Amino acid sequence: MNYRTLGKTGIKVSPYALGAMMFGGIANADHDDCIRIIHKALDFGINFIDTADRYSAGESEEIVGKALKGRRDSIVLATKFSGPMGEDPNRQGASRRWIVQAVEDSLRRLQTDHIDLYQIHRPMPDTDIEETLSTLTDLMRAGKVRAIGSSTFPVSEIVEAQWVAERRGLARFRTEQPPYSILDRGIEGDMLPTCQRYGMGVVVWSPLSKGMLTGRYRKGQPLPEGGTRARVFSRQMSDERSLDAVEQLIPLAAEAGMSLTYMAMAFVMAHPGVTSALLGPRTMAHLDDLLAGAETRLTDDLMDRIDQIVPPGTDVGLNEAAYRPPAVTQPGLRRRPASERVAA
Repeated sequence: MNYRTLGKTGIKVSPYALGAMMFGGIANADHDDCIRIIHKALDFGINFIDTADRYSAGESEEIVGKALKGRRDSIVLATKFSGPMGEDPNRQGASRRWIVQAVEDSLRRLQTDHIDLYQIHRPMPDTDIEETLSTLTDLMRAGKVRAIGSSTFPVSEIVEAQWVAERRGLARFRTEQPPYSILDRGIEGDMLPTCQRYGMGVVVWSPLSKGMLTGRYRKGQPLPEGGTRARVFSRQMSDERSLDAVEQLIPLAAEAGMSLTYMAMAFVMAHPGVTSALLGPRTMAHLDDLLAGAETRLTDDLMDRIDQIVPPGTDVGLNEAAYRPPAVTQPGLRRRPASERVAA
């Protein structure tokens, strides 16, 4: 395994990271099976595991905690906070009140005394970023957290967080976790160069674009039955632009002598700004298939041909799990009152 440095933290991590979102009631409720999957990944050389408190309402963290007994010291363990953890409106977000509670809950479920990388799961526009960074800085000083990061932040908020940290003498985000795949290339234009400029590690999620790049979802064919992603992201799986791109990518991969999945994973790992890519297996068969393609490398000619299908810096289709800022989702923030809409 050729380990990479996680930004400027000095922490060495595997190019593939094991994402634990599928472990628990959302997808695989068999704890013993999930633990076997985790152990298989660790035996392969993966030393980086990423989960979140909200994955199956904490069950994912519990599974990871059980799996790491006796192996914790050799693992870079990452988790996330800010998603809702119940009906109480204060059991979510990025306030000091919640973060202090959330980290203790995660430490208990993970059965550890520290988290190597603690990430805010999504931006929280209702909370001053200084409040969040100040609390995370205190957790680092207390030894409960080793490094901090963001996930799916707009570039402007990444820059603002860096500036606030510098001005206030606070710990700064050392990593960003954005979506990135052949179908989701928007971060190439600004996000990845910004993270490189600030020395941030980048751990990309959904390198297979929620399963679109497995070849299971084809134009003119019904969605596969029983698939977790198909149920949750049915609109994305039937998006015409994405399907059109997939239909062009499948023969390209076949011509190169590889599966679409292997080509998609090798593509995201080829970018110099990417540290690790998250694998999100639900079953052992999923993991085995992904690990079998770990040595796949793409030629410059193949990369150029991918660029012709999906141009650099372009998002061709839907990503229903991506962050949409209030300025886009709330009409009141992008429309003047009716009385003010006339020019004279």
